[in-house]
Amino acid sequence: MTKSFPEILTKARFYLELRLDSSNDQVDGYFMECSGFQRSQDVIEVCEVTPQVWGKDGKSHGHIVRSKIPGNSSYTNITLKRGLTISTAFWDWMADVGDGKWIDQRRNGALCNYSQSGDEKFRFEFTGAWPVTYKISDLDVQGGDYNIEEVEVAVESLKRIAKS
Repeated sequence: MTKSFPEILTKARFYLELRLDSSNDQVDGYFMECSGFQRSQDVIEVCEVTPQVWGKDGKSHGHIVRSKIPGNSSYTNITLKRGLTISTAFWDWMADVGDGKWIDQRRNGALCNYSQSGDEKFRFEFTGAWPVTYKISDLDVQGGDYNIEEVEVAVESLKRIAKS
């Protein structure tokens, strides 16, 4: 029996789940770009002096031993971009946080990546998301590009869910 090589997923086949108060849909728009899904681990360096006999004179001078241990995990902010629509869901979310209602406005969501056959093969779930920055693209009377709405959200945790 031969094992098949796992499919490498394309970055264009994704779906972002995020539910906001002023929306009736599971997803508040179709996102053109999502970035910033990153977890990092702080490094704590520990320095110990051990009683050890060493050196030419054979006396106990102590030996310095340095080791590194994992510290706290941290998560970068996530940036979401979509075509600007008449929906005010993101703006309302940002306004509620600015009005001091941030504890009630934290949201959970997920980034899903799909295979070429349309099956979900990758999932990142994030919790405690709330908006940090809201902006739209610059306007230009000579341009023909779509206007882009961008929101940056802080997240409390990010977890990869195993998919078969």
